[in-house]
Amino acid sequence: MTRVKRGNVARKRRKKILKLAKGFRGSHSNLFRVAKQQVLKALKYAYVGRKNRKRDYRRLWIIRINAAVRIYGITYSQFISLLKKSHIALNRKMLAQLVVLDNPAFDYLIKSML
Repeated sequence: MTRVKRGNVARKRRKKILKLAKGFRGSHSNLFRVAKQQVLKALKYAYVGRKNRKRDYRRLWIIRINAAVRIYGITYSQFISLLKKSHIALNRKMLAQLVVLDNPAFDYLIKSML
């Protein structure tokens, strides 16, 4: 059987990992063995972070809406209930945008439901 030289393939594989590890501190960005472990860990964190970002934004929108509707003497849950009864199909992101960017429109929305 002929001898297989893996120089090209192995180098490409290692360079790919080291490229992903660029910017890591110390030997985590220079040494292949350590960098490989850190890249795997970083990719796990990135995956989890993408899920958490969605949660965090939803929480932020709810907090903004809640703060805005309490001025009118109702709670967040009462407001969402009124929206559903009124057949208004606005999601929390759009409601939070109304609160921040177009307060008169949000004011009109609440007064039309009450």
